[in-house]
Amino acid sequence: MPEITAQAVNAFRKQTGLGLMECKALLKEANGDLHKAETLARERGLKKAELRAGRAAKAGRIEVYIHHDAKSGVMIELNCETDFVARNEEFKQLAKDLALHIMAANPLYVRREDVPEEVVAEQKRIFLAQVAEKPQNIQEKIAEGKLNAWYAEAVLLDQKFVKDETKSIRDVILAVNSRTGENISVARFARFVVGSSQ
Repeated sequence: MPEITAQAVNAFRKQTGLGLMECKALLKEANGDLHKAETLARERGLKKAELRAGRAAKAGRIEVYIHHDAKSGVMIELNCETDFVARNEEFKQLAKDLALHIMAANPLYVRREDVPEEVVAEQKRIFLAQVAEKPQNIQEKIAEGKLNAWYAEAVLLDQKFVKDETKSIRDVILAVNSRTGENISVARFARFVVGSSQ
């Protein structure tokens, strides 16, 4: 097993925001493989985030982003559990990043559960019609894949982060969630464009 150096632990700590002992344990478990250790951290962060998901997130902030031409903008409500975290610089930066992302990527919904059933049914009908010439036994799988790709464009949490396309918005929020130890969630957003009804 390779030796886990202090430099590797510190680098991993800066990358993940986790405690030193947790970083060292993850690196040991991953045999020094940073990528594997990061995957383990995300998996465990996700599990911790799922445990926190039921906790009430009644604090937070409203972030407003106005594009440089003053013809478009975004307003987002980002929630957390305490005012302490709402005043935290990392939380504020997350709110700014999400507002900028929404301006650039133009999602339609926050999460998959927010998409009306009739919209999902219509998208699925369209995708099944597109693959009607394929063998019957694979039409459903192809349509499901196309629906997942549609979610990745239309749903904020499923979108790739515009500042780092290796991460989804869900991953970006979970990273801050794991570092703050609080349930962080996007409550809602609105995107405005002058002369448009969107």
